Amino acid sequence: MTRPEFSLVVPCYDEAASLPGLLERCGAVAAAPGAEVVLVDNGSTDDTPEVLRALLPSRPGCRSVRVARNRGYGFGILAGLEAAAGAVLGWTHADLQTDPRDALRGLEYFRAGGGVFVKGLRRGRPLADRVFTMGMSAFETVLLAAPMRDINAQPTMFRREFYESWEDPPHDFSLDLYAYHRARVQGLPVRRFPVEFHRRVHGVSHWNVDWRRKWSFIRRTAAFSFRLRRARGRR
Repeated sequence: MTRPEFSLVVPCYDEAASLPGLLERCGAVAAAPGAEVVLVDNGSTDDTPEVLRALLPSRPGCRSVRVARNRGYGFGILAGLEAAAGAVLGWTHADLQTDPRDALRGLEYFRAGGGVFVKGLRRGRPLADRVFTMGMSAFETVLLAAPMRDINAQPTMFRREFYESWEDPPHDFSLDLYAYHRARVQGLPVRRFPVEFHRRVHGVSHWNVDWRRKWSFIRRTAAFSFRLRRARGRR
């Protein structure tokens, strides 16, 4: 069996209401030559498993894997990457705030040649969110001594060989930071391209709810960032 050129992983946690629109867009990605989409039911407690079973047969090139118990955003992505078959791998979110079809534009960087790390660069976000992101970006850039801009933007894309070099990646939202930082450490060319950021139609964010949740996110991310800096110093 020929390996797909590209696999897009989409972690889904309690996204039953978003799945019809999500699968319509994922179907456009999977319809591209050599592409597949792996949706991860990341331990959902709503009707996500049933909706996936009902809708996936009508979406060739889209398939799903099941994580029995939610163990974090990063864990779900890692489960999808493990199941993915593509030579180029990537992930994006299921909430439709960023369009899975953006990955098709990112794929052009790989087709142009060179070992690269590709990420979206969000446009159209609320001012408060932009300020928060700029502050986190400045902190990570200074702490890790490498440019780190809009760390949680999607899609995130890279070659399989880069993924296979990972060591003990985190299971939470720090996975975005881990992959981005590791690309910087390895000296990969980093390519960014603009993507539109939309309002969430269904459900709620699991961290960007209020400043209490944001502060918890900051503390966890900062602790992981210091781990990255110490690990880099030991190399």
